[in-house]
This record gives sequence, C-alpha cells and structure tokens, in this order.
Amino acid sequence: MQTRKHFFAGIAALALLAATGCAVTRDQETMGAYIDDAAITANIKSRFFEDKTVTGMAISVETLKGTVLLSGFAKSTTERNTAENLARGVKGVKAVKNEIVVSP
Repeated sequence: MQTRKHFFAGIAALALLAATGCAVTRDQETMGAYIDDAAITANIKSRFFEDKTVTGMAISVETLKGTVLLSGFAKSTTERNTAENLARGVKGVKAVKNEIVVSP
C-alpha cells in the first residue's frame, strides 16, 4: 500500500513538472497576445486582398506583440506605401516595420 502511494505521488510530481514546463516565461508571448497577433495579421492580409493596388501574395505579414513586419516585393513605391498604410490602419497595430522591396 505504501509503495502504491509513493508511485502515485511520483506520477503526480511528474505531471506537475511537465505542466509547468509549458508555462509562459518572461519575454514569451501569452496565448491571448498570440491570438491577437494572429487576428491582426489576418486582418491586414484581408485588406491587402481587398485593395486592388496591393499584391497580397507577394507581401508577407508577421505580427509580434502588435508590431507588424511587412516583407516581400512590390511593383512600385505606391504599392509599398499603400501596404504600410493599410497595416497601420488595423486596430491593435502598435508599429509597422516596412521591409518591402520595390522590384525594378
């Protein structure tokens, strides 16, 4: 009986240790923030596809803690600037880093 208690106590300790390994630590994004960032990214991409001057397939959008990174290729400076302005207009966007390259 005593051995059985020790066995279950050991299993419980391992389960607790495994569960805490999944906890969010400093400088990691919380689940809520991750979902917010995913929603921001999706909203920006949908705006790209709705706008006829932006080629949504050629521009990548990544969001981390409300900061949006735009990368990829644009046909013109106008397209590059429009993509940035569309991203800035999305609720929850704190900053936009525009690394879109204008193709010659």
